[in-house]
Amino acid sequence: MQQIIFFFIRNKNFLLFALLFLISVHLTIQTHSFHSNTYVSSANVVTGGVYSVRNDITDYFGLENENERLANENIRLHTQIERLRNATPVPPPDSSLLPTKFQFRGAKVINNTYSRSKNYLTLNKGISDGLKIDMGVIASNGIVGIVNNVSSRYATVQSILNTESQINVKLKKSNHFGSLVWNTKEPNTAQLIDVNRLAPVQFGDTIVTGGKSTIFPEGIMVGTIIDFKVGENDSYQIDVKLSNDMTSLDHVYIIENLDVTEIRSLEKEVYNAEQ
Repeated sequence: MQQIIFFFIRNKNFLLFALLFLISVHLTIQTHSFHSNTYVSSANVVTGGVYSVRNDITDYFGLENENERLANENIRLHTQIERLRNATPVPPPDSSLLPTKFQFRGAKVINNTYSRSKNYLTLNKGISDGLKIDMGVIASNGIVGIVNNVSSRYATVQSILNTESQINVKLKKSNHFGSLVWNTKEPNTAQLIDVNRLAPVQFGDTIVTGGKSTIFPEGIMVGTIIDFKVGENDSYQIDVKLSNDMTSLDHVYIIENLDVTEIRSLEKEVYNAEQ
């Protein structure tokens, strides 16, 4: 113990300098957006590399479960194709030739948090792979979140399990719109708010994306209603069982809206004209 005390006494000047230096760096990052963004990007690169190595090791032991998941997804897709084929009186056109304003990219989740109030995911793709901020992220069973930061080779995603997340969704059967938020209680249950009490709501009703933003296409699965009540403001408070297991995410798809620049430019002109 005496040795430790003597060490601090001998190096008190250096230790004081180091403490003040760390405080000044912290204050600089917090008060200057340029330094803050530089720090976040650098942190993404470092943590992304660590998560990637860790994920490569765990992936090896999870190949059997992953293969089973992919097989089930293929079965589901083939079933949907067969239903469309039987419901169509003439041979359907090649879907790869149909025009679309959305482009999809695959990525792997190398880190995922779900026990905080502001959860996020880290992906093994970044700017060099075409990822940008505000791209939507989905998994095979539904929505996951929105890209909120990117570096050269990695990206972070603001999870739907985040108190700052608010996504436009709707009741599939009636097209009544609302916002999907999260109250931090359960990682596989989110809340649907701002749905008018006149909407026909029932247990088991399907919730999908509303398509009223440039991030997610309309109709992507979100979850099903497991509980609801009318709140004080004459709108429903609805609990939604998420279709994705947010505690077990591996492969995801990033959605790029190819028309987003044109749409936002037009909306900006309208906004400026009204000022």
